[in-house]
Amino acid sequence: MGLFNKVLASIGIGAAKVDTKLHESHLLLGESVTGVVEVTGGNIEQQIDDIYLSLCATYTKEVDDRKVTKQAIIEKWKIAQSFKIRAGEKKEFPFSFSLPLDTPITVGKTRVWLHTGLDIKNAVDPTDEDYIRVQPNRMMNKVFRVVENLGFRLKEAECKEAAYHVRKRLPFVQEFEFVPISGEFRGKLDEVEIIFFPHALDECELLIQVDRRARGLAGLFAEALDLDETFIRITIREQHMHTLQTDLASLIRRYA
Repeated sequence: MGLFNKVLASIGIGAAKVDTKLHESHLLLGESVTGVVEVTGGNIEQQIDDIYLSLCATYTKEVDDRKVTKQAIIEKWKIAQSFKIRAGEKKEFPFSFSLPLDTPITVGKTRVWLHTGLDIKNAVDPTDEDYIRVQPNRMMNKVFRVVENLGFRLKEAECKEAAYHVRKRLPFVQEFEFVPISGEFRGKLDEVEIIFFPHALDECELLIQVDRRARGLAGLFAEALDLDETFIRITIREQHMHTLQTDLASLIRRYA
């Protein structure tokens, strides 16, 4: 009977199970992710080599002129060393880590989740997935409010495969596309796109793409060649917050 149970466990029947319980699933960028991983023994004793947590997200990639959804690992943590779990036994492993600042916020079709896996030699590895709602931190929220105050509305937010000239450690970036609906930039710009590259909680690099509206034949020609787009890199810090609206307006006005 023991040998039969071992065979079944090797294909995942009657094997150990894993369940991750998050203390909080709605989090701000940079906040601590805390919880506990519960491992419950199956019908036989098993050797668990590792327990690992992977923070994952979805992004889109252009393949043959169509968009496909891909997955990327943002960060991975090992939370337990090798151990044995007896049949029916339950073990708990608490964990705590900071949500990486370059985690995308969960807006639009973007999904972020925590993948838990057990490494069991010569057996199907049990897994668990728990979705996280990621919200912008204070600095990102300030930028959103300033852009809105300048007359822009968020049209789309999407995680896309990153071009090599903007790629950092992740294979994707999250683009926020704003369109002017009022104020001085309405009629002058088609859109403004912003990508956040946070360095710390109080410091962030912004890549801003200003897309000017075509005017006349020369403007249409420039638009066809993407010559109407300007990329701007700026770094903002906590001490810039009180003048951010004036500074961004002046910057966008320079390239409008």
